[in-house]
Amino acid sequence: MEIFTTIGQYCDFFGKLLLHPLVSVVEFNNADQVREATINWGFYAMFLKETKGCVINYGKTEYDFDAMSVVCIGPGQTTKISKVPNGTEPPRSIGLLFHPDLLFRTSLAGKISRYTFFSYESYEALHLDENERQLVTDIFNHIQNELSCQPDQFSRQLTVSNIELLLDYCLRFYSRQFDIRKPLNDGIMSRFESLLDDYIHSSEISELGIPNVKYFADKVALSPNYFGDLVKRSTGQTAQEYIHRKLLSHAKLQLLQGTKNVTEIAYSLGFQYPQHFIRFFKNKVGVTPRQFITQHE
Repeated sequence: MEIFTTIGQYCDFFGKLLLHPLVSVVEFNNADQVREATINWGFYAMFLKETKGCVINYGKTEYDFDAMSVVCIGPGQTTKISKVPNGTEPPRSIGLLFHPDLLFRTSLAGKISRYTFFSYESYEALHLDENERQLVTDIFNHIQNELSCQPDQFSRQLTVSNIELLLDYCLRFYSRQFDIRKPLNDGIMSRFESLLDDYIHSSEISELGIPNVKYFADKVALSPNYFGDLVKRSTGQTAQEYIHRKLLSHAKLQLLQGTKNVTEIAYSLGFQYPQHFIRFFKNKVGVTPRQFITQHE
């Protein structure tokens, strides 16, 4: 495994010119430039793949880049890059690499967590139309031109501003992609709803505890961040809020049925301790479970 904590290490490995230690634009134009490697990333990377020709594996999932797609990688992720078989079209791509230290004391430092696509899986890549591809390419070129100029007091801020602009456009394009895939996403949401109901009514909830987002993301074969963004897009709530709302609905129903006491309901809904359930219920409803029962007698 190649562990790249700096952009300089990446550029040395792939034979690319380093214009700045914290940010770089790299291009791959022929098959000889692609080296097989398993990489652990210490910085952010965004690759626009213009033609098929490179395979990246995230875990057991393999993804062949098609024309005009963007894959984003965040610090701490591990990817495997493989050469394609001889005789196939050589890869062409352009990539933006930027280190978290570049963002220090900039407005983007406080916003970077909102760009959740850096934790998406490779098969959840962003696919662009021609106009979108041109816009992304233009921003890459702006950053490249800025890095090629003699640095001055404006260089860092202009570079970071262009990166933020690129990230904001990717948010817009992903929003469009979610809309285009609405029929598929509706199917995923329906499956999520069914899985959640089954979990709550099964013995799993008392054995495994309160369901979390990763559990259901794994069930529908999506990354937790992509799944969370899909749920947010579809319902207006975070995936965790949606799960909590469902738990609350079941808790209210059981309280009003009167067949179980508060402790039994707490354990049946996956809470390790009854006081945790009482605190959860009061935080969501504004009254304790017993007060809720009294109000509905």
